[in-house]
Amino acid sequence: MTLSILLALHLLGAVVWVGGMAFAFLVLWPSLVVLELPQRLALHEKVFKKFFLYVWHAMPILLLTGYAMLFGVLGGFAYVNWAVHLMHLLGLIMAAIFLVIFFGPWKAMRTAMASGDRPAAAGAVDRIRLLVGINLAIGVITVVAGAWAS
Repeated sequence: MTLSILLALHLLGAVVWVGGMAFAFLVLWPSLVVLELPQRLALHEKVFKKFFLYVWHAMPILLLTGYAMLFGVLGGFAYVNWAVHLMHLLGLIMAAIFLVIFFGPWKAMRTAMASGDRPAAAGAVDRIRLLVGINLAIGVITVVAGAWAS
């Protein structure tokens, strides 16, 4: 029962984080071409603010439930297969990339938006998009590793 609850929370965290990045990267951003730059930037600011709040919740849930399953149920790293090790490594890399996004280009975008510097804000959005794309690719590989881990 405990494993089922931990796994469900773990999967829900992954769905929110990786699914949100997939939606943004594959659907939202390509659709924004119909908006002028000021509207695009305003929408990006609202979307990032909400999505990053969700990631700040999903990321610790993923890490904590992963470690709870690993050490509390499965016996630790010595007792799991290579896919769990890969999932662990990639999850930490994804968390690090998110922190880079949040404290780097996201902070720069908010500062640029507050001062009315649209070119700087647009540059920050481009950096966020690049890093989210990298994180999405890593997230997809992590999901595949998770399937192998079972």
